[in-house]
Amino acid sequence: METFKTKALQWALAFDVFAYLNSNDFSDQYSKFDTLLGVGIKQQLKCDTGNAFEQLETFRLANPGHLLGFFSYDLKNETEDLISSHPDHLQFPELYFFVPEHLILIKNGEIEIVSDNVDKVLNEIEEQVLITNTTQPGLNIRSRFNRDEYIEAVKTIQQHIIRGDIYETNFCQEFYADDCAISPLEVFTHLNKISPTPFAAHFKLGDKYIISASPERYLAKRGEQLISQPIKGTAKRSADKTEDERLKAELKNHPKEQQENVMIVDLVRNDLTRAAKPGTVQVEELFGIYSFEQVHQMISTVTCTKDEAITDVQAIKRTFPMGSMTGAPKVNAMRLMEQYERSKRGVYSGAIGYFGPDGDFDFNVVIRTILYNAENKYLSFQVGSAITHTADAEKEYEECLLKAKAIFEVLGNPL
Repeated sequence: METFKTKALQWALAFDVFAYLNSNDFSDQYSKFDTLLGVGIKQQLKCDTGNAFEQLETFRLANPGHLLGFFSYDLKNETEDLISSHPDHLQFPELYFFVPEHLILIKNGEIEIVSDNVDKVLNEIEEQVLITNTTQPGLNIRSRFNRDEYIEAVKTIQQHIIRGDIYETNFCQEFYADDCAISPLEVFTHLNKISPTPFAAHFKLGDKYIISASPERYLAKRGEQLISQPIKGTAKRSADKTEDERLKAELKNHPKEQQENVMIVDLVRNDLTRAAKPGTVQVEELFGIYSFEQVHQMISTVTCTKDEAITDVQAIKRTFPMGSMTGAPKVNAMRLMEQYERSKRGVYSGAIGYFGPDGDFDFNVVIRTILYNAENKYLSFQVGSAITHTADAEKEYEECLLKAKAIFEVLGNPL
């Protein structure tokens, strides 16, 4: 099956647009498929902040089948009185969705192809000659912050917390490379191999690429239930099993990590009340510890029954962006981070996913993700860390590097 997936992705590269969503065999009670690949364009919607959600509402009504696409973090400027003033070197649209010409679904080892010419698609995929992965030459990766600047910024942000402007925030920094050339598929394949995650994604939009190893679900809809699974709390892995279990237990019982997590759970609960049938918001799991190839994560699950008077797009608009990437209070935190961060977040901190013909949808949080503009040869990845009153600035910087460890490795810059 992995060979088929790789061949299908190679085949998809010949098209201007494709979206590949891969669960890497992680499954939970909300999983609907192992892999979803949409290729080619029947219809598309590309727009920036203004009335993007309204345009998506109209687009979805006109196209009730599978839609794949992404939301940029900067759509926050449409939902709240906010701005994004930092330079945009990547030039992704702020919202993009498309109706695929060909759709491939893989579940329980079975392949379903939805296309006007299924046999042709299958033959073209099977005829693909697998490209041998090559090692990515080391890129000249730089940061918008050096270590001392990041630590100083964290300490300044903590003064806002002391004053009561915010309680907690997600402070992000960008790593980037100018004038670089990569093979997006090879980089994605390598990243997905060393850091397989439940919400991995590879997206091509013309000359722009998203290469994501996201472990986090932003929002899903199953029937009339909405599900959000914020991540707050990260610990490194160890090859020694005893040490690994110790690190895992330490994360689960760490007061600072629990404090961060519960703040964001409260924020997500509040967000969901804006789309929920009254009295239905509940925390199904608090402080769950989940282990991935690179890190242990603390993940909580918040659910509700969607208010039947609220459309699916409205439910997303009312909860966007994900609380784990903002802070509390949400609007104050986003406004402050615009002041202290040095890069436009763009697709980073946004969401990638799909709407299905059955009315369900599922979107990740765009983290642990490389963004690449092949035309101007600009590559970017951002990492964030939760800043609270008790946060240790140096440890938060180290946590950023830990989260980006796999990305540095696949770009030929192992830490």
